[in-house]
Amino acid sequence: MAKPKQLGRRTDQRLAILRNQVSVLLWNGRIETTLAKAKAVRSAAEKIITLAMNTYLDTLKVEKEVVNSKGVKVTKKVLIDGPTKLAARRAIMGKVYHLEEVKTKEETKRAFTARTKNINHPLIEKIFNELAPKYSKRAKELKQGGGYTRILKLGNRRGDDAAIAILELV
Repeated sequence: MAKPKQLGRRTDQRLAILRNQVSVLLWNGRIETTLAKAKAVRSAAEKIITLAMNTYLDTLKVEKEVVNSKGVKVTKKVLIDGPTKLAARRAIMGKVYHLEEVKTKEETKRAFTARTKNINHPLIEKIFNELAPKYSKRAKELKQGGGYTRILKLGNRRGDDAAIAILELV
């Protein structure tokens, strides 16, 4: 088994850097970092996407009793996560940081509140609702798994001559 890249950091610092960069990569779709960090982040990000792809369809329809605005109990059919999706969601939540949704300049406060009303973990929702279906469809079309990210080398940084790269989702 290959020794993991240490990136010149203590374990806690290295894991925090990787967790932060994976979170930002999955949220924005693109980061610029050193080549060594990009290779380490790619490995972690692809594992998260694969886990989400394998479990995003596991949902259950359940009837729940809710109280409406008039105070009357009503049974309502809702979709909840199945056991494998729930376990995957919790595992992914342990591997990424919690990122908040940001209000755009054109968006009113009321529209922003309505858009983010029922979303507790925006990054996790993005992974399961946008990225997993997108890459699952791509995997079926190309008949292959993996390869969700791309590394583009930019050259060396001026100050310390470190190799710089752009890591982006394909």
